[in-house]
Amino acid sequence: MAEPIIQLKHLTKRFGGGENEVRALEDVSIEVRAGEIFGVIGLSGAGKSTLVRCINLLERPTAGEVIVDGRDMLRLTEKELRRARQSIGMIFQSFNLLMQRTALDNICFPLELAGTPRREAVRRAGELLELVDLAGRAGAYPAQLSGGQKQRVAIARTLATNPRVLLCDEATSALDPKTTRDILRLIQDINKRLGITVVVITHEMKVIEEICARVAILDHGHLAETGTVEEIFASPSSEAGRRLVYPDGVPEEVLSSAAGQDRVIRVAFNGGTSYQPLIATLAIDCGVKANILGADTRNIDGRAFGTMLLGLPREGAGKAMAYIRAQKDITVEEVPDYHG
Repeated sequence: MAEPIIQLKHLTKRFGGGENEVRALEDVSIEVRAGEIFGVIGLSGAGKSTLVRCINLLERPTAGEVIVDGRDMLRLTEKELRRARQSIGMIFQSFNLLMQRTALDNICFPLELAGTPRREAVRRAGELLELVDLAGRAGAYPAQLSGGQKQRVAIARTLATNPRVLLCDEATSALDPKTTRDILRLIQDINKRLGITVVVITHEMKVIEEICARVAILDHGHLAETGTVEEIFASPSSEAGRRLVYPDGVPEEVLSSAAGQDRVIRVAFNGGTSYQPLIATLAIDCGVKANILGADTRNIDGRAFGTMLLGLPREGAGKAMAYIRAQKDITVEEVPDYHG
């Protein structure tokens, strides 16, 4: 198991004071291992952006410790902190490109600040444009680029100083679904090819399930739970986790289809078979036709996680439940007093 590269210990951040005090983070402890893609998720106001800004001390914690790559960030001098931040890249939802500079010159900018000779900076920027699949857009200005292309330039600019850690603060929130998938694939590729540790801040579960290995769930400034993505999806232990993984309830128009069903069961998929073969084999092996009333399932690396609400006719329901219980990585419970 890789050693932690980021350690947040009892992190607390408060804004204001007295009656106007806002507690953005309260006693949060998280470890991120070197080389992994780690997700931090929560609803609006959970403290996600404050947490990520505490990692590179854009926000200074009220209390706690921030250790990155073995350095106690809170004990560094201003000069040492500037040097440490060169190894912690950050990309944002709003791209933050310099509009008067071309794509190539945007990437050169942090190298210029570091005193890199122009020829070397241009060579490095060209390599990074190739890495993010924008080799033909070196002379384009931000206004001439799509949202996805702007984010690619922003990623390339962040990589210019060879960071060991990449912080992504809602980096895909302003993008359409297809472009979001493309950017996530790029981040995943960078993680694998360059070995850069990535911390993804998001409010979208789909982003977490797409690329993250482990995840922390924040809720009103507190750490609700943390674990592997598979563990969280299979069995969230906190109320905040359950709200994110299994949205409360099923739409009324779906529930109304349960009218006339004699028995209703809830099936939980914990990383085993997908649900389509299960429903099919219920009909083939047990002669029971199940009615899918609602489902919130996800496929992660070819394995199914989530829950499904099934309606069963009274005749054969017991046989069907016994059959489901015999399946690996699946649990089932009856929903009592269900009225649709």
